Amino acid sequence: MSEPDTSRFRYLAGDPSLDLVNTVDWTAEGLQDEQLQQYADLLSWARGAGILPVVLDRRLRRLATSRPAEARQVFQEAVRLRELLRGLSLSVAQGKVDEQVLDRFNRLLRQTHSRRRLRPAEDRRRTGLAWSWEGEGDSLAAPLWRVTLAFAELLSSPESGQIRVCEGPTCGWMYVDRSRNGLRRWCAMDMCGGKEKARRHYARVKAQKKRGADVVSAPRG
Repeated sequence: MSEPDTSRFRYLAGDPSLDLVNTVDWTAEGLQDEQLQQYADLLSWARGAGILPVVLDRRLRRLATSRPAEARQVFQEAVRLRELLRGLSLSVAQGKVDEQVLDRFNRLLRQTHSRRRLRPAEDRRRTGLAWSWEGEGDSLAAPLWRVTLAFAELLSSPESGQIRVCEGPTCGWMYVDRSRNGLRRWCAMDMCGGKEKARRHYARVKAQKKRGADVVSAPRG
């Protein structure tokens, strides 16, 4: 089985749950530049995000091939989850949590927690118990469980106050601002930050040319 192509995804949010949000552009005209087209794309994204072990990734790909209808259903669930995470993270970033959206997420979180189990650690060098997922090897929805839990942990951490939305007018990506001064404005400097820098440069050049033209055309006394 060939290795998944994860190079088309950008992982710059600082948290896998927000990286899922950033698999599409949230513009005023609607969603654009969709990166997730099918279930296999979801697995590739999850693999690159570091939330899906290699063995589980390969197993889920085989299951998806034999259960295509279920794979399509889970893919649609992933798209709805992405929208839910975006709505809730945006309200948190704006300092006003939408209670209805939060209730929806809490219902999903309860279902997710019901699949968590404590079991003896598989690593023989460790003692005691470790968290695991009940039935994840047989459920195509396993990547969604991991994303849901990651988002819950982010929201319940001190870093929830550092969730930001990119200021790019055609972006809408989310990220955790871990910059030293807490003033990060862009999803990435080589993306929206670079566009804004180029826009400002163009505006300065245009203004300088206009001032020059005004001087030349000004009547002489």
